[in-house]
Amino acid sequence: MEDQVVIDEDNFVENIEEEEYEEITFVDIEELQQQGISAADIQKLKTAGICTVKSVLSTTCKNLQKIKGLSEAKVEKIRDACNKIVPSGFITGKEMSIRRDMVLKITTGSKELDKLIGGGVQTMSITEVFGEFRTGKTQLSHTLCVTCQLPVSMGGANGKVAFIDTEGTFRPERIKDIAERFGVDKDQALENILVARALTSEHQMELIYELAARFAQEKGIFKLLIIDSIIALFRTDYNGRGELSERQQKLGFMLSRLTKIAEEYNVAVWITNQMCSDPSAGITFVADPKKPVGGHVLAHASTTRLSLRKGRGESRIAKIYDSPDVPEAEAVYAISTGGIVDYNE
Repeated sequence: MEDQVVIDEDNFVENIEEEEYEEITFVDIEELQQQGISAADIQKLKTAGICTVKSVLSTTCKNLQKIKGLSEAKVEKIRDACNKIVPSGFITGKEMSIRRDMVLKITTGSKELDKLIGGGVQTMSITEVFGEFRTGKTQLSHTLCVTCQLPVSMGGANGKVAFIDTEGTFRPERIKDIAERFGVDKDQALENILVARALTSEHQMELIYELAARFAQEKGIFKLLIIDSIIALFRTDYNGRGELSERQQKLGFMLSRLTKIAEEYNVAVWITNQMCSDPSAGITFVADPKKPVGGHVLAHASTTRLSLRKGRGESRIAKIYDSPDVPEAEAVYAISTGGIVDYNE
């Protein structure tokens, strides 16, 4: 077997130029003390999962005022202080291009699948994957847990992973098998993955707040956030059409938070989704009567959407459902002991 890849805990970002990290836009909320904001008010913001200056600017005054102890006057003062630290206006296309150069691409383990999505799963965006059971959604998630830890030169992001498990699907044994394939130390691979079992949709949101605080505290260390699956607990916590509006509202708020986390911390957000039958498919003569759950709220929040289905034999087929970067196309892959691989007939 090849020599194992050793990841330096103290230098997770060694393959990324220092000047690139100086361009990262997130500024710790503690900097507000320099602008006259009290430590007590800063702590109130952090308790609500708002840990960076940009997070404050990305939250409406209405929602900031919902935080216990923050009056309208205090919120206005806090936002004024934030605007002095981080400009939130227009930037040039060149500046945006520099920021896009910081995007990392994490290999899926399959060259064909990587090619399909433009080189790998991108940081600073949400990638949604949906399909029926046994199409490889969870196996893709496990493979990314390991490949994210690889050096950038090997298709990784040289970073740690956070995994929110809503269905009890995380398996340490699979991580060990996949780590062996990529020559990564098994115990270290597991040590670099934070796993939490979400019990309700509200708990799921609390875990996201907790991760935001951790990402701010451990700058540049985490490069991938996985939620498997994003919708499962919402489907059980909210029943029937009577609660559909509230469900979509809460889901939309969660996805908005995930989008901000991806952009602020240069993290790839990977979410799996479920399928449901489309009752109107028979009327409109749709070939496939199934569709992803979550409606337009989830569709608009995801940057790239991947549809998975079973192929012939042990093959699986991934199709670009929606993406601003790559055209609609398909790729064939397979599931092996070592995770996701190219399919060879």
